[in-house]
Amino acid sequence: MISPRQALLRKPRRRFYGDGVLGGLLLLLVIVPALLAPWLPLPDPLINDLAAAFSPPGSSDSAGAHWLGTDQLGRDLLSRILSGTRLSLMVVMLAAVIAALIGSALGMIAGYVGGWLDAVIMRLMDIQLAVPFILLILLVMALFGATLSNIIVIMGVTSWAIYARVARAKTLEIRELEYIESVKAMGFSTPRILLRHVLPNLMTPLIVLLTLDIPRLIVLEASIGFLGMGIQPPTPTLGNLIGEGRSYMLLAQWLVLYPGLVIAALVIGCNLLGDSLLRKTHTRLD
Repeated sequence: MISPRQALLRKPRRRFYGDGVLGGLLLLLVIVPALLAPWLPLPDPLINDLAAAFSPPGSSDSAGAHWLGTDQLGRDLLSRILSGTRLSLMVVMLAAVIAALIGSALGMIAGYVGGWLDAVIMRLMDIQLAVPFILLILLVMALFGATLSNIIVIMGVTSWAIYARVARAKTLEIRELEYIESVKAMGFSTPRILLRHVLPNLMTPLIVLLTLDIPRLIVLEASIGFLGMGIQPPTPTLGNLIGEGRSYMLLAQWLVLYPGLVIAALVIGCNLLGDSLLRKTHTRLD
């Protein structure tokens, strides 16, 4: 017989593993084929074949089978989705790393040092959060061009505030612990304390936050591409694939449907994985 307490403890555990496994499977279903695409027997995503334009999913010709159909220029949609997924994920991951590094560093400094430096960083954070991300990114893209490096940098620089807020809040708790007072009494420098004693305790909440913030960056990158301000065609990204296909939705719905499903799978998978990690973290803390 299982006691009510055991049943209560098992339920969240089952929910964690269920959400975590489902989220991981969705991510693997999208990411693994995208990474293996250069070695798969698929048509070149940049080669045009006007004779095969708007071929429906499942059709084939001399270039091979088009499992997801072709676009308005006869390019294989599956090849373009896999190539675009790989590029979009690279942009999102690099931008997330930049945001996490900047935000974590500023948050730790603000929380540990305090005083006027904390006030300045907090006001910068308020300004950052007050400016709409999409408008700022579109402005920078219009001024400096929609190059790959510009997109990565501006997405990273405009996303640091949420990491800084979490890092600052956690650092305020850590700096009051006894072992921090001990290492300060031993004469350790502030940078050494932050790197060796504060940062390791921030890693878990920051990793969880990263998994929850990546879906926002995926949607943001896709929105930029959809609006034509991101990486320009013929190089495919998930956003510009939908942007190109919207003009032909009545003729070839698959041009928008399949890239949209890939974005949905990435966002849902990251959210499920992040939520399950968050619940697991709270369970350990309890």
